[in-house]
Amino acid sequence: MSAKSLKKNPPILVFTTLAKKSDANKIARTLLEKKLAACVSVLPQIESHYVWQGKLCHEKEFLLLIKTLKSQYQELEALLLEIHPYDCPEIFALSFEEVSPAYLKWLQGSVQS
Repeated sequence: MSAKSLKKNPPILVFTTLAKKSDANKIARTLLEKKLAACVSVLPQIESHYVWQGKLCHEKEFLLLIKTLKSQYQELEALLLEIHPYDCPEIFALSFEEVSPAYLKWLQGSVQS
């Protein structure tokens, strides 16, 4: 992939958290089946500290690391908002300027174009 096209449609890493492993696995499977992600890693038992509706909260959650392309983000976000059990799910993405060519080729072949 050329530097120009990499900047136009870079690989991104999308983050979201869930309280239940079963929900995390369901979302991972759905994103992969719909070819909105090339890979979803589920990290177990992170601790999240946050304020929700004026209350200080401390919860154990599962972190999803969703690898995809920027062109997939809008559809991926819409699906997460539809199927995520939280009222206000954490959904954010980081894009990358450098990616190994072999991984990028695999990622591009794994998601819808």
